[in-house]
Amino acid sequence: MDFLPQLVSFLETSKYFLLFVGCFTEGSVVMMTGGLLWHSGVMEFWPAYGALLLGDVLSDSMWYIIGYYGARRFTERWGRYVNVTPAIIEKAESKFNRYHTSILIISKLTMGFGFAIATLITAGMLKVPFVRYFTINFLGGLIWIYGLMLIGYYFGNIVLLVPRELQIVVAVSGIIAFFYILKIISARLAKTEW
Repeated sequence: MDFLPQLVSFLETSKYFLLFVGCFTEGSVVMMTGGLLWHSGVMEFWPAYGALLLGDVLSDSMWYIIGYYGARRFTERWGRYVNVTPAIIEKAESKFNRYHTSILIISKLTMGFGFAIATLITAGMLKVPFVRYFTINFLGGLIWIYGLMLIGYYFGNIVLLVPRELQIVVAVSGIIAFFYILKIISARLAKTEW
């Protein structure tokens, strides 16, 4: 019986940190959730916006670093299994080097149409200057996060149409699923040969 009040207390005191972690691992849905929580008065705008921006920028930087230090070796070793040949990498490198600013801006403001992580890793792999990469992602993040927070702010109250009991079940299931996914990822990373 003491578990629920402790959980509520933990969520209340850690809400901005949890928003940061959620944005770092997921992104768009958490940004809209931040807008909903801002609308409902659970969170203040500026700390929520800051936590989301920090999570987004650090996540993008992580993908860049993965690309910078590991993507080329990975594609040389495993690329043939997914038809990523040296010729394809050379073509991509030529286009990406010529248009990387436009590609990064469009990818950021559209969440890459499903290719955002691949675009961020490619930027690192092709050694796009980090300051340029960071600046583009930071400025794009300012716009993208604010836009998604506004969507959550104005349209997030659809959640209120869902019965309260189901909201609690979904929230608890989401928390359990989040930690389960983290466990699976960490187990796979432990088995992966770098």
